[in-house]
Amino acid sequence: MRDQAHSQPDEQEVCPRCHGVGWITYNVPAGHPMFGKAVPCGCRRQEQIDKRVGRLRALGNLEHLKDMTFGRFQVDGHRSPDISMGLRGALDTAQRYAEDPKGWLLITGGYGCGKTHLAAAIANARIAQRHVALFVIVPDLLDHLRATYAPSSPVSYDERFDQVRNVELLILDDLGTQNATSWAAEKLYQLLNHRYNANLPTVITTNLRIDDLDPRLASRLRDRERVTMVPIYAPDHRAMGRLDGFGSLDAYSTMTFGEFQLRKGKIPPQACATLARTVKQLRTYAEAPLDWLVLRGRYGVGKTHLAAAVANQVAASGRDTLFLVVSDLLDHLRATFNSNSPVAYDRRFRHVLDARLLVLDDYGSENATAWAQEKVFQLLNHRYVRHLPTILTIATPYWDQLDARILSRLEDASHCAIIDLDIPPFRSIPKPKKTPRRSTRQRT
Repeated sequence: MRDQAHSQPDEQEVCPRCHGVGWITYNVPAGHPMFGKAVPCGCRRQEQIDKRVGRLRALGNLEHLKDMTFGRFQVDGHRSPDISMGLRGALDTAQRYAEDPKGWLLITGGYGCGKTHLAAAIANARIAQRHVALFVIVPDLLDHLRATYAPSSPVSYDERFDQVRNVELLILDDLGTQNATSWAAEKLYQLLNHRYNANLPTVITTNLRIDDLDPRLASRLRDRERVTMVPIYAPDHRAMGRLDGFGSLDAYSTMTFGEFQLRKGKIPPQACATLARTVKQLRTYAEAPLDWLVLRGRYGVGKTHLAAAVANQVAASGRDTLFLVVSDLLDHLRATFNSNSPVAYDRRFRHVLDARLLVLDDYGSENATAWAQEKVFQLLNHRYVRHLPTILTIATPYWDQLDARILSRLEDASHCAIIDLDIPPFRSIPKPKKTPRRSTRQRT
């Protein structure tokens, strides 16, 4: 028979809004574990939770993101229905997670696609339901941890670190943007490894690929039983590429496959057949971009038009596409060193590094300073080793002057297809002579 002295208490002293006390005692017989013990009443417990939530909001600076809710997340108004469909799926997943956080949620995508909005909306939804959640940007978190080493810090390192790693729901925004010191890498690993082993609900946003993260973290993020992936392929909603003139695709919007002229009857049949095969090959590539393409030929043969046609088709399907003239790209990178630049160098360069499709027009004609050569090599090498779809247009005279390191990659037939446009330039086609108009007047 169950021991009545240790049964669950079913009566308690009434707390009429505490009467200023905030504690209750249970009506239990002597010998019961709760006999004579005062415990916080419901309103006192909620007050404690509210104070804790307030501290966590301040720690994560969530107060500035209080307007980032699910209701304000925009899924419509994009030029591609695929983007809207993808955003709606990401929103649904985030909302379900906010209702019952279990396991990990990994939200990936480029700058400005909505990752932070969804992550902050999850935090705001949980807090609105009187649950505890910590939203914090990763570099800020590391700064908070470093600050605890100061003698004037009101909280110790151990206390702060324990608070973060054991919080009911932790949301880490912008993983991968932190200063990659060994100390930072170790702290993040300790934090996330603890939460992984304890199976504590965690949301992570990053614009990096899993392979680019710390291998120890990457192995945990690949656990499909524990981690739900939410990729977002929408372009930057802040329209970074348009507001500051970065990216040239808008200027080439009329250069489509439909507008491209095969010039039948105006160039030799063999050249016309070459052009037709090239257009067919590029149309196929645009449906599912993979690896690299190089369009090589004389000036005026249509390289830029064809490259832009691929970019326009890919962009219309909702995938992140960046079209740049190489000399313009270098100018944009140099401009970020100006103290008045609206965008940092790292952010600008990362945008180019990780674009879903990158088209570099007129490569080889830029001012080949040592700095320019190194930046272009870093960019192309990054995309080469990660097999990121890339198209380059190169004028034939510049081919032999290319950086030997890049040339070796372009000549890798398993990775890069070179299309030679050995056809007459558009400008060399003679214009048809105008036929004199006959007079409508009859001769008398």
